[in-house]
Amino acid sequence: MTKSPAFPTGTILGYPRIGRRRELKKAVESFWAGTTSAAELEATAADLRRVTRERLLALGLGRTDSSIPEAFSFYDQVLDAAVTVGAIPTRFQRLVADDGSIDLAGYFTIARGEGGDTPAEMTKWFDTNYHYLVPEIGPETTLHLASDRLLREVAEATASGFRTRPVIVGPVTLLLLSKASEEAPEGYQPLDRLDDLIPVYAELLAALTAVGAEWVQLDEPALVSESIEVDRAVVLAATQRAYDLLGNAAVRPSIFVSAPYGSLDDALPVLIGTPVEAIGIDLVKGDLPSGVTTDKVLVGGVVDGHNIWRGNLEAGLASLEALRALSPNVAVSSSTSLFHTPHDVTDEPLLSDQLKSWLAFADQKVAQVATLAKGLVDGKGAIQAELDAASTALIDRQHAEGVRDAAVRTRVAGLTAADFSRGDYDQRLAAQDAALDLPFLPTTTIGSFPQTGDIRRQRAALVAGRLSEDGYKQAMRDEIKRVVDLQEEIGLDVLVHGEPERNDMVQYFAENLDGFAVTQNGWVQSYGSRCTRPSILWGDVSRPAPITVEWSAYTQSLTQKPVKGMLTGPVTILAWSFVRDDQPLRDTANQVALALRDEIDDLENAGIGIIQVDEPALRELLPLKKKDHEDYLDWSVGSFRLATAGVADRTQIHTHLCYSEFGVVIDAINRLDADVTSIEAARSRMEVVPDIESSGFGRGIGPGVYDIHSPRIPSVSEVSELIDIALGSIPERQVWVNPDCGLKTRGYDETVESLKNIIEATRAARAKAGV
Repeated sequence: MTKSPAFPTGTILGYPRIGRRRELKKAVESFWAGTTSAAELEATAADLRRVTRERLLALGLGRTDSSIPEAFSFYDQVLDAAVTVGAIPTRFQRLVADDGSIDLAGYFTIARGEGGDTPAEMTKWFDTNYHYLVPEIGPETTLHLASDRLLREVAEATASGFRTRPVIVGPVTLLLLSKASEEAPEGYQPLDRLDDLIPVYAELLAALTAVGAEWVQLDEPALVSESIEVDRAVVLAATQRAYDLLGNAAVRPSIFVSAPYGSLDDALPVLIGTPVEAIGIDLVKGDLPSGVTTDKVLVGGVVDGHNIWRGNLEAGLASLEALRALSPNVAVSSSTSLFHTPHDVTDEPLLSDQLKSWLAFADQKVAQVATLAKGLVDGKGAIQAELDAASTALIDRQHAEGVRDAAVRTRVAGLTAADFSRGDYDQRLAAQDAALDLPFLPTTTIGSFPQTGDIRRQRAALVAGRLSEDGYKQAMRDEIKRVVDLQEEIGLDVLVHGEPERNDMVQYFAENLDGFAVTQNGWVQSYGSRCTRPSILWGDVSRPAPITVEWSAYTQSLTQKPVKGMLTGPVTILAWSFVRDDQPLRDTANQVALALRDEIDDLENAGIGIIQVDEPALRELLPLKKKDHEDYLDWSVGSFRLATAGVADRTQIHTHLCYSEFGVVIDAINRLDADVTSIEAARSRMEVVPDIESSGFGRGIGPGVYDIHSPRIPSVSEVSELIDIALGSIPERQVWVNPDCGLKTRGYDETVESLKNIIEATRAARAKAGV
């Protein structure tokens, strides 16, 4: 190939793609509902891409220097890559056109399922709260260039006067994140298809060149992870081969391999030894490399793409200067894609000016990248004013009221080992059996019921002042009674209040705990069209007053059946918030745990005999480096136990975990010492059950039998099959029957029919067991 074009001095790895006001979410869901066409959805997406390019240009990136990434997705970047290379699961081959492509409707069907065909499995993207769809690749998968969508988006940018940098998941990461298809033989790994996949990527690179791309970004975060179940030597050899072959392709753009979320470690010299032109290094989660030199462009990710703090720009500039000891060619970038952050902190009327001065959302981070790029070119003096402003904000944050609370810190410092421990499980089990008198295969749901339009209108009216506090409470009480009556009619054994008063399982608690702030427009994509507004944990945490007790006590007054009190656990509150970075996570987790411990004490005193403390993010925060695992598991498990260890033996503690590889943390789940644990299992068809069996897990377990992230209604036979799988490996007395997760995102028609099928399948299982 000809001489490589210059890499931009400043860039980002990606930008929020859902839209400032969730325009993509609304357009996609309208398409699903059949109220807009594919052409209308495409037009909305094109407009969002246009707005993004213009915004990034205004914030300091370049129009024609490839600094703006072309990283849009309708649903998920891993699904995009799989569809691009023709990796369509066998059960969806009917959706593939004669030319091997798949249309938008088919694309979404893979993500959401249809009829009897289950959607692609979903799990967490490295150590983030983003969920990706797991590709299925077997020996029978015909890998070929099947989609020209990325080409069309680059051409669209070119037509509007921009030269952007197309972004796609790299070939090694794509294969490492894939699972073997059902047709694959034992011992097969998707990485076995590397030599078949590389020509497809080479064809794509040549096609990108033809539409004007000068640089391409291949994302390879799997190279920083030690949680990949493939031997590291095999991963490194695959990396060497992939980028030797792609780097020597006759026609291609210059290649930028980005590796966010941690240190490349032994993969860095491998990449340096290939013909790629630029390598992205995460200097926020990862370490400054040493012992290597190169003339390739080293792109230092010093602007935190995964959190929202303004950060220390002077330290970032120093890290970039240190990179110059390894290469004369250094550029600056965000550490990860900015799609983990909201759009713009200036668009937050609920936040104080002081707090906003400590923060940087996506737009502010782009400006920080532009500032540091200027410093790299023109020297530190050229950006001294910006460096000083960032330092002033850091100092103000350190000394602001509420950041440190003496009473909270004294309480944490006084903790002893006894505060983290409950009594013997067999003794607890006997007390709970006597108190609760539950049937064989007890049935329950995870917590939330559908959030209807009426519920959201009531909440909006309260916020706008059109509805009084008393009027809102009565409306929620009416909804709770409706949900309780529905559960009684369906025949569930342990009931929930449905959480109508909660906008989000973390934000609700953040709004009621000191040390937190919430946003108005701080939306972040969680998966597909699902968005959350992470709260901001900025100071020491305490509970000024009871939060859930009134709602739970009212619910219990409506029924003779046991009602679960519903709380979000300390690890998940941290994982799904933007957490302060000025003290160890252990300390922050224990502060949150003590606030929850007070809430649990009040629930127990109000007569609530079952209390669920959800920890769906336990696996999510597991560090990507094995050396950090034990410390993380120690404090994360400890914080859960601190929150729950104060209850009497008769009070049954539940927890819930979802959408993770549970086998990796099964020992930690056991160490939580919850009396009952419910976990996601339906979409993966009980893949976790062998791990449960081999671990000797001895307490109550509810592997999910209803995948609530899909609109499909599971049949009675499908649920029965899943129950049989669970009972085939787990002692009968331990098994609970429940959905995978809360029902908030589903509609009532599908929810009711699905729950009725679950009850029918459970009754059949009881009859089969002679109970």
